[in-house]
Amino acid sequence: MVSPSRHDVHRMFDRISPRYDLLNRLLSLGLDRAWRRRAVAELPRDTETPVLDLACGTGDVALAAAAAHAQRRVIGIDMAERMLTLATTKAAAQGWSDRIQFLRGDGHALPLPDESVGAVTIAFGIRNMADLDVCLGEMRRVLRRGGKAIILEFSLPQNRLLRRLHLFYIRRIVPVVGRTVSGDSYAYAYLNQTIETFPYGTAFCELMARAGFTAPQARPLNGGIVTLYTGQKP
Repeated sequence: MVSPSRHDVHRMFDRISPRYDLLNRLLSLGLDRAWRRRAVAELPRDTETPVLDLACGTGDVALAAAAAHAQRRVIGIDMAERMLTLATTKAAAQGWSDRIQFLRGDGHALPLPDESVGAVTIAFGIRNMADLDVCLGEMRRVLRRGGKAIILEFSLPQNRLLRRLHLFYIRRIVPVVGRTVSGDSYAYAYLNQTIETFPYGTAFCELMARAGFTAPQARPLNGGIVTLYTGQKP
């Protein structure tokens, strides 16, 4: 399950970082905020141990997690340095530098001790990991017992008409808009390629179960263009 293109994907995200947030809003028609809120709503109420937001990008999920509870501490980890710089700036602007820590790190070898976080979130980043089994294993390793994995990822609708419309959008519209706004001809072609080849629904739940998560669930959002996955560490 290793794709060579994914080993250096963080460099692509560094290139598009100045326009990344804008393109998220444009290409999702603003729905990305609602999807992230759904993910954050799954976080445990316990705030004694921090939350890890893996592949945190410019920090939107980490910021939303901190905003949802005044005592919650959040660690954001990503490989893209420029994205982390933007995330740090956003946290400082909102006065949360004391509760959110951003670190550069690899999802295949997280720079955290065993059982050190109460929940792990990852939004639209798991499909960029070169080895899903290793990444899921690392997520499980750093979770404490009873901790929760919360994963948002693009998927494909089951409804045939909606699926056709969605495929047309991600194949024809997204690359053009992405290239025009970001100036990167590769980044948003890569997006639809990874969406179409990524295991979703039951297939991804099976990967979570194989990694040791109990009761993995998949909840399609907006007709299945995005799926919210959850699972626990026993």
